[in-house]
Amino acid sequence: MGGKNMENENKNRILPAETAATDEAKNYSSFRYAVGAILAFFGFSSKTHRASKKRAKLVADIFTYIVLLFGAFVMVYPFWWMIAGSFAYTINGTGGSSLLESMVWWPSSDTLHIPSGDTTKAELFFNYRTLFTSAFESSGLNVSYWRSLFNNLLYSVVPVVIGVITSASAAFSFAKINWIGRNVVFFMLLAAIMVPGPSLMITQYVMYSDMGWTQNALVLIIPGMFGSIMTAFFIRQFLFGLPTSIIEAAKIDGAGYLRIFCQFILPLAMPAIMAQGLLSFMGCWNNYMGSFIYLSQNSEWINLPHAMYILNASPSSNLGVVIASSVMCVLPVIILFGCFQKLIIGSLMLTGSKE
Repeated sequence: MGGKNMENENKNRILPAETAATDEAKNYSSFRYAVGAILAFFGFSSKTHRASKKRAKLVADIFTYIVLLFGAFVMVYPFWWMIAGSFAYTINGTGGSSLLESMVWWPSSDTLHIPSGDTTKAELFFNYRTLFTSAFESSGLNVSYWRSLFNNLLYSVVPVVIGVITSASAAFSFAKINWIGRNVVFFMLLAAIMVPGPSLMITQYVMYSDMGWTQNALVLIIPGMFGSIMTAFFIRQFLFGLPTSIIEAAKIDGAGYLRIFCQFILPLAMPAIMAQGLLSFMGCWNNYMGSFIYLSQNSEWINLPHAMYILNASPSSNLGVVIASSVMCVLPVIILFGCFQKLIIGSLMLTGSKE
């Protein structure tokens, strides 16, 4: 009997509160009650309705993914437009204006063949075939596509390979060798980064011209072989995470600094060296400004971005061929970054570690 009395008392205590809440809800208008129901459905609590936390998290996740998808579309679509537009038929100036004024989702059927009455033979890869065979020569250039591609590889591979090793040796000196004035010299080098590059262009041009490096490949190869301050900085930060005991043990065994660097530092710091080498390769590959300043339009040593600019500025150029050349210029960099993105990101994350 006592238990039943307790249950009745509890019911009597709860019922007034529930009745008060129900009476309070009845005081709201039907419009406010409906708005509260809609807000509760999307995860927002109100006085008339209480939303579930799971539903609120679900709505927040949906909104987040919508924003991320929109951002991904804004970033990816220009490259997709470039790929789709590279198949467009723009011979003799036809189709160029419509291609630039519209959003291209897929190569339409009328861009995959020559209109009736045109005797020129074309197919799906017509723009690429023209680019590989005669596009640059017909625009007044003294180089073919393959020669400009070779120049681009020459300006990207040789300075990067030698320059990264030079930067790594400097980073090893700044990180693991104690010598007087080490930090002062390093901070002076970092201060040189603050000098704007365009302010040195005239001085550099006069100096390279007096040395006879302009109008040939030397001007785009030799300066890069001396390394980069930023590359040395990142590799130095990575080397701080390597134990100094390895170097001390090698010195006890009679190894010199050159042997320590070649046999110990290079293998251990290879992730950072590879990542910085890839980033330097991307910069050298897209170095339009250097070729434009130091090499003339008629030079046979211009790189691919410079040749693409001349191709686009030519009166006889075709927009589809220009876009195809842009695709071929960007594609190697995208493939390299896609293959080694984990290495690049992981190296940048480890540059802040210290022993």
